[in-house]
Amino acid sequence: MSDQDLKGFMQFHRLQVEEALRRSLDRLAAVVQQDVQAAAEDGVLSGGKRLRPILVVTTCTELGGTPSDALYDLAASVEIIHAYSLIHDDLPCMDDAPLRRGRPTVHISHGVKAATAAGAALIPWAAAWAWESALRLDRSAAEARGIVEVLLEAAGAGGMIGGQALDLAAEGESLSEDELAALHGLKTGALLTASLEMGAMAAGASREALAAVRSFGRDLGLAFQVMDDVLDATGSAEVLGKRPSDADFAKSTYVLLLGVDGARNRARSLVARGLAVLDAAGLGAPRLRQLARFVIERKR
Repeated sequence: MSDQDLKGFMQFHRLQVEEALRRSLDRLAAVVQQDVQAAAEDGVLSGGKRLRPILVVTTCTELGGTPSDALYDLAASVEIIHAYSLIHDDLPCMDDAPLRRGRPTVHISHGVKAATAAGAALIPWAAAWAWESALRLDRSAAEARGIVEVLLEAAGAGGMIGGQALDLAAEGESLSEDELAALHGLKTGALLTASLEMGAMAAGASREALAAVRSFGRDLGLAFQVMDDVLDATGSAEVLGKRPSDADFAKSTYVLLLGVDGARNRARSLVARGLAVLDAAGLGAPRLRQLARFVIERKR
């Protein structure tokens, strides 16, 4: 797939994901207050690469699944969790960020109370949406439960929440590369890995294929964070669309440890290692491979 083909591929799937997110939020409106709904919509529908849901869909179809509204709805559940994490990450008690994706953050636009409630509401809503979507994909109740467990484990103390706690505790500290990898394997990598796992599970993949996809996802998730550090160090708030940067919090980064070129090389080596796992498992997965290249070549 050429770069132009990849751009079209991602744009097509991004549009399908946006429709799925809209379907989910329309249903959410029936069970939350209006101010919470408005804040949730702002956080979820504020744009972005939609890489995680695209990985769900791509993994499923690469392993034999068929695109459908139910598959995009399942993918949307991952993006809903990602959106909740950004809403809460930006709160005054956390990063106190005024800008996200080139727009005022949710608590700036809707107030801290509504933003906090919206983020909290999105967690169980994503789980319920994933459960319903998995059943509509003809997964059994046990399989649907397994998919939801993967999603929530990635969102909780064994994933993003645990990683965020480590990140807050590490402000002003100098972490080793192993410590940094452990932190970001939870904070950033867990949900990216879950995206791949959920896609494979939705396709009914074999145990061997699922293990390979999981291993690939861990390397891809860490490579994503390494490149985030590079972009944070080399880009402006206007280009990246967010403030503040990690440097503002005196956080350890891969750029501080390895330098810009060294960090880029580390991201490439992580992707190469992940692709080698797919090779060993006999998984061609050309679209997944192209998305892995996108992760280390993106500009924002």
